[in-house]
Amino acid sequence: MYRKTKETEVSVKVNLDGAGKADANTGVPFLDHMVTSLATHSMIDITAKVKGDLRHHSVEDLAIGLGEALSKALGSREGVTRFGYAAAPMDCSLAFAAVDLVKRPYFKIDLKLRGKKIEDMPTEDINHFFESLATSLCANVHVYTQYGSNDHHKAEAAVKALALSLRQAVALDPRRKGVPSSKGVI
Repeated sequence: MYRKTKETEVSVKVNLDGAGKADANTGVPFLDHMVTSLATHSMIDITAKVKGDLRHHSVEDLAIGLGEALSKALGSREGVTRFGYAAAPMDCSLAFAAVDLVKRPYFKIDLKLRGKKIEDMPTEDINHFFESLATSLCANVHVYTQYGSNDHHKAEAAVKALALSLRQAVALDPRRKGVPSSKGVI
């Protein structure tokens, strides 16, 4: 997936049948860390390259590109499990995520971040990353942090919970013929 605007140039490649390899070069170290964690725990290989004018634009356009790349890789979504859910601890934090690859974008994100930044990334951009990813993936995504005293750990637990949920949802269901919907269409 390639996306070029007046503000950013984004290149994203994904392999749903990967080994969890990541090559993230976004210009935002904490974002690189999040993408690497997402790849590692979802077992989806992700290559992400971003050149941007502002950090916010880089974060937003990477999330859009990643969601579009995942959606394209899923195609018609025939044969996938469709739903995934997980809980992930990270030291003092515990996060939950649930995903439905239904092709109806919706998100509910509550990371309970208290500070203004985590490392080099504004916390509002972290929330926006999840929101933009859910919308461009055309999926129903719920991510929340139950508790935690460290914002870095809360965000990382949330990424890991999302990764584990995606790992389940994108997996092929050997018993499934066609799309996973009683309507016959997603």
